[in-house]
Amino acid sequence: MTRVHPVTVGAVTIGGGHPLVLIGGPCVIESEAHAVGLAVEIAAVARRCGVPYVFKASFDKANRTSVQSYRGPGLGEGLRILSAVKARAGVPVLTDIHEPGQAGPAAEVADILQIPAFLCRQTDLLVAAARTGRAVNVKKGQFLAPQDMRHVIGKITSAGNERVIVTERGASYGYHNLVVDMRAFPIMRRFGYPVIFDVTHSLQLPGAGDGVTAGQAEYIDTLAPAGVAAGVDGVFLEIHEDPPKARSDAQNALALDRLEGLLQLLVRVDAARRGAS
Repeated sequence: MTRVHPVTVGAVTIGGGHPLVLIGGPCVIESEAHAVGLAVEIAAVARRCGVPYVFKASFDKANRTSVQSYRGPGLGEGLRILSAVKARAGVPVLTDIHEPGQAGPAAEVADILQIPAFLCRQTDLLVAAARTGRAVNVKKGQFLAPQDMRHVIGKITSAGNERVIVTERGASYGYHNLVVDMRAFPIMRRFGYPVIFDVTHSLQLPGAGDGVTAGQAEYIDTLAPAGVAAGVDGVFLEIHEDPPKARSDAQNALALDRLEGLLQLLVRVDAARRGAS
């Protein structure tokens, strides 16, 4: 079995035989009250299920389908809100960066800097994130084979940062569709770093909504346990108390009231997998 280098952020350790982790929150920061309130509620659910939790939300969604779509509050205000989330919910936070110049300011607040899938091969962005010393989570591009992530990891570690996490989020399959190859999880784990399953974005139908990304949230309960059974270190879920009103990724977000049942299932699946290994 491949030894996975664990990555610790705050009180949460990802990989290396540690418990399954939840990374979750709204796709984009909608307001301070919303972000903080949702973080507190998700943290309470995760605690009841015995699942370590990292809050996720973006200060800017630079790759929205349409120029009219809401992108978020921006870097300065977004980081102020994420700082409030950390203080009031007491959990580590993760957020995306899109440009090398965002890495330093974001690292002052975020425990994990995330590289979006479309940018996963951008060397300057990867190196800038790595040089902050923060953990770096890279989404595998829809256009990459899992084996190709070794080169992405190499760019980060070349800057002296071994705090690497890689995330599967589906592969392009014709127009407006993504599929998840379950072989990707053990393939990427062989590189020796924690692997996360982004269930939410694997269920996108990119661009299928005529100016917005459509999605199939009804299959979260199908894909998430399958990924956990295949051996991941955590799951990534976009969560909203009222998904139809979410300002981004409304069609593939998990409703907050469904979270506890799903986490209970994932914990059981993870325990069975560990017992069988």
